[in-house]
Amino acid sequence: MTTERVARAGAELADEAGFEQVTVSALARQFGVQVASLYSHVRSSHDLKTRIALLALEEMADLGAAALAGRAGRDALAALANVYRDYAREHPGRYAAAQFPLDPSAAAASAGGRHAEMTRAILRGYDLTEPAQTDAIRLLGSVFHGYVSLELAGSFSHSKPPSHESWPRILDALDALLRSWPDHE
Repeated sequence: MTTERVARAGAELADEAGFEQVTVSALARQFGVQVASLYSHVRSSHDLKTRIALLALEEMADLGAAALAGRAGRDALAALANVYRDYAREHPGRYAAAQFPLDPSAAAASAGGRHAEMTRAILRGYDLTEPAQTDAIRLLGSVFHGYVSLELAGSFSHSKPPSHESWPRILDALDALLRSWPDHE
């Protein structure tokens, strides 16, 4: 058993049972071991959740980098948005973990910076400068996370059109907004 294996098992448990249900005790039960035996790999449930968050951020950054390769403009915007949406649907517990508040040292060591840089790379195709880039990053993050969270919660399941039809329209609207971003210098 390694720390990485414990974190991966915690990530799998998060996807199965929900991120809030992940504790060292729950993971020990899954492994069929005593809780104390896991403490040589993680210090606490908070440490375990931090490791799962770091794993999820890294996985999404790797998927995002692969999806963005050779793309620009709306194509790149849709590619990154779809990475987040698909990841959340495939790994709901890990996606929730990616929202876990990290302490400053963990945040600095995380792939969070890669996410911001990928988004900035997309925005360079829209010719945005600072502070508009930061504002646009916040907007995109809010829309992606908001839509995905509502979709996962079933908020769109009883409305027409189905959420999978609205998603490309929302990406088109974001693309149009980014192409005509208001300049407030």
